[in-house]
Amino acid sequence: MKHIILVFFGFLLVSCSGAKMDQSTILNPNNETKNVRKDVLQNTSNGEDVKSSNLTSKLKAYSTPENIEDIMVYLTSDELQGRDTGSEGISKAADFIENVFKKNNIQPYFTSYRDTLTNYTDGTAFNVVGYLPGTDAKLKNEFVVIGAHYDHIGLMSGQVADSIANGANDNASGTTTVLEFSKYFGELKGNKRSIIFALFSAEEKGLLGSKHLAGKLKDKNIDLYAMLNFEMVGVPMVDKDHSLYLTGYELSNLAEVSNRYAHKNLVGFLSKAKEFNLFRRSDNAPFHDVFNVPSQTYSTFDFTNFGEYHKVGDEASLMDYMHMATIVNETIPMITGIVNSPIKELKYN
Repeated sequence: MKHIILVFFGFLLVSCSGAKMDQSTILNPNNETKNVRKDVLQNTSNGEDVKSSNLTSKLKAYSTPENIEDIMVYLTSDELQGRDTGSEGISKAADFIENVFKKNNIQPYFTSYRDTLTNYTDGTAFNVVGYLPGTDAKLKNEFVVIGAHYDHIGLMSGQVADSIANGANDNASGTTTVLEFSKYFGELKGNKRSIIFALFSAEEKGLLGSKHLAGKLKDKNIDLYAMLNFEMVGVPMVDKDHSLYLTGYELSNLAEVSNRYAHKNLVGFLSKAKEFNLFRRSDNAPFHDVFNVPSQTYSTFDFTNFGEYHKVGDEASLMDYMHMATIVNETIPMITGIVNSPIKELKYN
């Protein structure tokens, strides 16, 4: 998610494009940890291990903590060098994503899975875009984009013991979630609407990957029904009666529809998300701008539960895999309902 800088009398929201900045001073002001859950901090004084969420899925489990861990460990490995846009490491991540798509009946949407960005000039960058055609004769012409950014910030200067910002919560967690969805729907092949699974590059450079894809899909004149984005879902929220919050909560009926199909209070409101206008800070925003259809981000980063945003400490060992698997399992009925509803019920208010 994008960082927020205090300027004189107000907040000025800016993109994280350009030079590498200490962006942890934004979502974790002053790098303080006193209000951050101890079980998501490294080297805590009491030696607590990462705790699994007490959330339990009421559904027959599809995703498991082991599934999640397998993907997360690779995407956050030092071999990928922090998945910086245009790097060798992010190319390896793209290879991994492509292989998941190939193994699970997800076709390339374009001529190949890799779609090169036309708005990135510092080397070569590409989204990884998969496609699962709809099964209904009419509804297959409507599309739902399910997305997350798979890039991170790469190497950080001034770090002694470890310079690799592996980006577990931001946003290997969202990437893993989308890959789990692709595996489920690719195996089931029961989606009436067509689904595009989009893993974006250059989010950390100013949402460039999503801006590129939104414009390209608009040029193809696709009938986009909704864009569902997943960002920073690696640890559970603190003391909330819902599992996810939705950016732009009050702008549409997406939360209401999500909860109806999930058969539980899955999605709720986070005041901090509205305060910092997180609706504009992730890859949903370009789709909103271009298509003006419900395009919003699901997240569990609540400003108190994770203290390693844009730091080298954002490691896979801090992620709660039981929580992540539960999010996948409880979100699948929500997505199923959205892609299979006979009418376009999602609307902006």
